[in-house]
Amino acid sequence: MTERRRLIAGNWKMNGLLADGVRRAAALAARARDALADGERKLPDIAICPPATILGAVGKAIGGSPIALGAQDCHAEDKGARTGDIAAAMLAELSCRYVIVGHSERRAGHGETDAVVRAKAEAAHRAGLIAVVCVGESAGERKAGKHLDVIARQIEASLPPGVAAANTVVAYEPVWAIGTGLNATAADIAAAHRHLRLRLSAFSRDGADIRVLYGGSANARNAAEILAVPGVDGCLVGGASLDVDAFWAMVLAASS
Repeated sequence: MTERRRLIAGNWKMNGLLADGVRRAAALAARARDALADGERKLPDIAICPPATILGAVGKAIGGSPIALGAQDCHAEDKGARTGDIAAAMLAELSCRYVIVGHSERRAGHGETDAVVRAKAEAAHRAGLIAVVCVGESAGERKAGKHLDVIARQIEASLPPGVAAANTVVAYEPVWAIGTGLNATAADIAAAHRHLRLRLSAFSRDGADIRVLYGGSANARNAAEILAVPGVDGCLVGGASLDVDAFWAMVLAASS
């Protein structure tokens, strides 16, 4: 097993018009360049996932910095009569490196099943992108004690053949914690990540090397505590990623 490099990824969701998004991206890129030039810290991998409408402009704003560009979704098909959808190859052409698939807001709001998520991850892999595959239980499933079974099922049904550390990141986001200000306890996070690691190790030859992030109201105040939990390889950040200072504090919390 190789040492897993931490990743802090920001999911801007449906926030950010052109000028605002470019300003935010440019400010983060400047901090990342300065940190590299300073040489005192070893930065984690960093990614930002803006709305599709500003991917190109944000990509230019972070050019020459260690920040990678990511998208929030892709279609399972490579092309065709899919009005309003975006193919993974189109994202790759915009210099995206990552794409989020299976976020709970897509699963719930758009009826995406594990099979749909799996097909999207396959499309991401075909395009040379790293798929950030999201899993997580609802409040009812956790209350019923089914949370570990739920995320195990999602992992097994949402990950395609050929999944590897080089092309896949898993994000554990308990649905009840996303955007609510609620957090799983350190013990809960550790148990979920340990369970996911066992499933990944059984699923893939290098499953022990696949990064598993935590999401769900992760922010600058709790980042250090979350990142100290064994098995947590970084954070998928929602609302806090819209604040340059907050997001950069999380980057620094993950640096060494």
